This record gives sequence, C-alpha cells and structure tokens, in this order.
Amino acid sequence: MEDLPSGYRPNVGVCLINSDNQVFVASRLNVPGAWQMPQGGIEEGEEPTAAAIRELREETGIVSAEILAEVPRWLTYDFPPAVKAKVNRLWGGEWHGQAQKWFLMRLTKDESEVNLASGEAETEFSEWKWASPDEVIEQAVDYKRPTYEEVMTTFRPYLSERGIAAKCQSTKW
Repeated sequence: MEDLPSGYRPNVGVCLINSDNQVFVASRLNVPGAWQMPQGGIEEGEEPTAAAIRELREETGIVSAEILAEVPRWLTYDFPPAVKAKVNRLWGGEWHGQAQKWFLMRLTKDESEVNLASGEAETEFSEWKWASPDEVIEQAVDYKRPTYEEVMTTFRPYLSERGIAAKCQSTKW
C-alpha cells in the first residue's frame, strides 16, 4: 500500500451518513460509552476501498452504501500504552498505532439494514445512533479525537448541521 507509515497497522475507517447528513456511530461492547465510526484492519492483498466496504458490512450489517469521498492520505493515531499492549498481543504485532484510509459513504436504503450482531464477524458494538459531526468528535475516545477532527474537516463539504441526532438504537432492547 502506497505511502503506508512504518510501524502502523493498516486500517480503514468509514464515515457513514444518512439522508440528513448525520453520522453513524456505535458504542463498543468492551468500552461502554466509547462511541466510534466503523473501522477495521486491511487484510493481506486487500485494497482499502474493498476493506472499507467489508468492514462496514461486518460491523453493521450494512450493504447498501455508496462511496462519496476519501481522505487523500493515511491518517495515524498512536495507541495509549495499555491499549498498545492489549492489541499487540491480540494482533501478534508490534504496532505504534493505526494508519487509516477514511471513506465517506452514504446509506442508500433505510436504517432497518443495521444489524450489529449479524454473525459475520465477532460483535463489537452494543448500540448505535446517528450523530452530528461535532457530537462524533466530542464522544470519541481521546486518542482518536484528532483523527476524527481531521476526518470531519475533510468531509465537511458533504455534511451539514441540518439534522438533529436521533435517539440511540440498542441491541439490548
């Protein structure tokens, strides 16, 4: 992969928006209250675009989405020490953090397609919601916040503040 920063795990992120230009975020099962956009590792030989489509499907069940834009460069974040030790043990590597290619996608059908427990991959999220770009940044974990700010700044021409965040959708109910 071209220009991939050394020492960072190759990864993709998906900024999924609905027809009101609200952003999809989900709360992690293992870190309650930590809201994030879908993201995940790029498999060996996989192109970032294909990885983004796969990760969106695996984590959310969504298959009806179109790519609108891409952040033109890799964005990186470093893991805090406790997270670094855990993920390096799980992933079998020695990563400083993640290098991400971000994609803006629009949901092309209704949200009934969302299924956080589709069974295609291990369930990562307990609940989801639509949020404004500012809420996405505010509710991100500290070490991802600068990346989220850059993603929202890059995609700002496609977003508007016209939508009001919808209430939370949970797999618990």
